[in-house]
Amino acid sequence: MGLTRRPATIAWPGWRHLPREARDTLFLLAVIAWTVLPHVGQLPVWCTALTAAVLLWRGALAVRGAALPSRWVLAGVLLLALALTFMTHRTLLGKESGITLLVVLVALKTLELRARRDAFAVFFLGFFLVLTHFLSSQSMVIAAAMLVSVWGLMTALVLAHMPVGQPGLGRAGALAGRFALLGAPVMLLLFLLFPRIGPLWGVPNDAGAKTGLSGEMRVGMIAELAADDSIALRVRVLAGTPPPPEQLYFRGPVLTGFDGTTWRVGSPRFASGAALARNLRPIGEPVELEVTVEPSRLSTIPALEATPALPPLENLRTQLLDDLHWITSRPLAERIRYTAPSWPRFAHGPTEPTLGLQDALDLPPGFNPRTLEWAAALRRDPRYAQADGNTLAAALMQHIRRENYSYTLAPGLYDEAQRGTAIDEFWLDGKAGFCEHFATAFVVILRALDVPARVVTGYQGAERNPIDGTLVVRNSFAHAWAEYWQPGQGWVRADPTAAVAPERIDRSRPLAPAPGFVATAFGGVAPDALLQLRALWESANNAWNQWVLNYSRGTQFDLLKRLGYASPSWEDLALLLIVVASGLSLAVAGWAWWEHRRVDPWLRAYARVRQAAAALGLDAGDGMPPRTLAAILRARHGAAADPALRALHALEWLRYARPDGPGANPASAPQARRLAAAAVTTLRSLKPYTPPSAATDPISR
Repeated sequence: MGLTRRPATIAWPGWRHLPREARDTLFLLAVIAWTVLPHVGQLPVWCTALTAAVLLWRGALAVRGAALPSRWVLAGVLLLALALTFMTHRTLLGKESGITLLVVLVALKTLELRARRDAFAVFFLGFFLVLTHFLSSQSMVIAAAMLVSVWGLMTALVLAHMPVGQPGLGRAGALAGRFALLGAPVMLLLFLLFPRIGPLWGVPNDAGAKTGLSGEMRVGMIAELAADDSIALRVRVLAGTPPPPEQLYFRGPVLTGFDGTTWRVGSPRFASGAALARNLRPIGEPVELEVTVEPSRLSTIPALEATPALPPLENLRTQLLDDLHWITSRPLAERIRYTAPSWPRFAHGPTEPTLGLQDALDLPPGFNPRTLEWAAALRRDPRYAQADGNTLAAALMQHIRRENYSYTLAPGLYDEAQRGTAIDEFWLDGKAGFCEHFATAFVVILRALDVPARVVTGYQGAERNPIDGTLVVRNSFAHAWAEYWQPGQGWVRADPTAAVAPERIDRSRPLAPAPGFVATAFGGVAPDALLQLRALWESANNAWNQWVLNYSRGTQFDLLKRLGYASPSWEDLALLLIVVASGLSLAVAGWAWWEHRRVDPWLRAYARVRQAAAALGLDAGDGMPPRTLAAILRARHGAAADPALRALHALEWLRYARPDGPGANPASAPQARRLAAAAVTTLRSLKPYTPPSAATDPISR
């Protein structure tokens, strides 16, 4: 019977038994894998698979101690990666293709780790790969993950500079951490004073923009946002009385044009002289707010009604339209923060009939005939034949309460046959809908009653974060309400949602979709834990956004003003950076010089002992250890020198027997000083030594 040959397998010898080269290589591969991991969601699938295969291949070679592949194999894999990159991105230039190629190159370079210079190339490619993450996201999670990557790469770099022996990862990691802490002041200085030049210091254009409100609204669109629990804006009350929930209306696009299915921002059909005037009339005292708006796809800034003025924003032009809607020169691709006074109570718009109000009366022909007939029947009612907007709006609110309408995220589909009867089916048949259903029906009926009306979109309500006290407005707080025109008053807000679901307005309780299995299970065990964790995370993320990501050029100039600069400029900022950096460099150089000249505390203590011995006539040279000096003292002074002998033996043990001598353990330095003081005290109590004749001198004999 012949012998069967078993296939070769990789035997894991254990981490401590690995050769030094294999251990260091596996650690470097783990750091590279950790650094690439956040890119996986954006990399092509083939790039992720190829990178994982190469890293696993290199790890197997390290464990087995096998030879590295030839350069021809690497060249073939590289050509394949170039071809796949071009097929995926249609170019080899640009951010996405560049990151893809960089990830592949870092992985392939690990197959060339034949010398220290190859390792250094991998280290610095890894540092460059760390930077690429911030082109896509500058979140706190990415920053923390990349901090770990930098520490890992620095640890690998330290190991590369320790060619002798097998130093432990703990020791190398501690040394890398110490180097990072020494560089932290320089990092902080550059963060504070290095000029912010966009877009280098801004949030990436494609990093934070999320779906949210739009410049148009179709029935059912805002209900889709109810599942989006991400944050739209954060509000902090700086001064004044915080508004109650029912006054927290953050105004977005105002929609006037209606084609029967979709509302859009309307374009005035009349000359500018006939356009509706803003005519804002604040009532009462304002409230000072600090508002942080997250990136969005809109060229609009949601602001609490009514905010008549915004401060200048960096690289962004703003304009307040006559409908109290703030617009910007470009979409909000970056997070912005502003501080401005707002008036929760106000009046605005023309108080007398104006030609421009005709835009708010238009209805498309042929749509929703039954609703229009219902409105005509209401007008024929003697009670409402001559009624104004206030009376008709109150009648509609009362109708919603009386007819048992329901507020729901899933009202079903209206007008599936696309006959232009969606409002007919909602108002007269289904009677179940979300805020845009009620706002649309409300405005259409008022227009049918010859009352100018329009739809306003934005956010309503907020929830208070118990950790930092900020008011958090989520995309799920997206809302639609109505405005109608009343002679002598101007535009009047009317929110039909308050009639069907008052808790939505009065208590800021938006509808939410049914939770998933995990959320349900977690909530059943600890119902408040999930909310507390979310509040803690959002508070920390808000602090990161405010203090790090929102540290801008304006903030730098504000810092200079607090330091005494009346009119700070770029020259002042550069000069201060140079002065502080030079002072810090001189301080570091002085510390290095002092460290170089500093005497070991044990040597300093022992020098005092040798000096006292010299006063007794003993020549204790620099090379004489404490044990030899103790032997001389015993021979010459006998039992009188015993306290000094014990102190000298203890000094010797402290220096050579303990692993944490005075140079390694600061607590040992005082012990050395105490022992030296005890020895010196004993030596000073002894009589000076007089050499006897050679015949009786024990040393000479």
